[in-house]
Amino acid sequence: MMLQADNVTVRYGEHTVVDRVSFALEEGQWLMLAGPNGAGKSTLIEAIAQGLPYTGRVMLEGQDMRSLRPAKLARKIGVLSQKHSVSYAYTVEEVVRLGCYAHRGGFLTGRGDREEEKAERALEMTGMTPLRHASVLTLSGGELQRTFLAQVFAQDPQILLLDEPANHLDLIYQKHIFSLVQQWLRQPGRAVISVVHDLSLAKKYGTHAVLLHRGKCCAQGETQQVLSPQALQQVYDMDVYQWMSDLLKQWQR
Repeated sequence: MMLQADNVTVRYGEHTVVDRVSFALEEGQWLMLAGPNGAGKSTLIEAIAQGLPYTGRVMLEGQDMRSLRPAKLARKIGVLSQKHSVSYAYTVEEVVRLGCYAHRGGFLTGRGDREEEKAERALEMTGMTPLRHASVLTLSGGELQRTFLAQVFAQDPQILLLDEPANHLDLIYQKHIFSLVQQWLRQPGRAVISVVHDLSLAKKYGTHAVLLHRGKCCAQGETQQVLSPQALQQVYDMDVYQWMSDLLKQWQR
């Protein structure tokens, strides 16, 4: 077991956003957090990343994540959000190398060969090597997201937490981002948790899924079983399968 969430609950005052959600993540799994707007998907993944207070427990390899130091967490978990605030003209390479700090002994420790290797591999994997000297202020949305994905790859974590990583991106960048993560996941000792809005992406790439509705877990398990016609009808209050089928017909000759 790489990560386990037990009765995770997040409240804002009297309002419960995530309500006693539990699940487990094992090596090689890509767990999709799916559900409509307001289901608590992004809030849940932010709690798992220790970005906001919650009750319950999140265990990382048997240890309560609240007890782990930030440096150790950074070596274990990488987080990619859907939005990035960029206000300085760092180069792509400089942003990517920031991911390597998780493996340094301290800020005064110099770069080693291992760091150089991680950064170079991350740039190559994401196709950002040709733009390594470009300012991030000049990048398109897809290029910027690939830059921060390269930063996470350079961090070399065991678990990726992705909050709608391809949101608002063109189709070609959606395919590229998800294909890169799928390639990264093929290496041993790795797993992914991803918030997704697009159920087609969840079905194509997810090995497992948690279906959320109004903060509660409605179904979990293997993706094909969780995203069943009955479960989706209950959560979305519509025939999702028929809707998806009607959309597909528009592309059939």
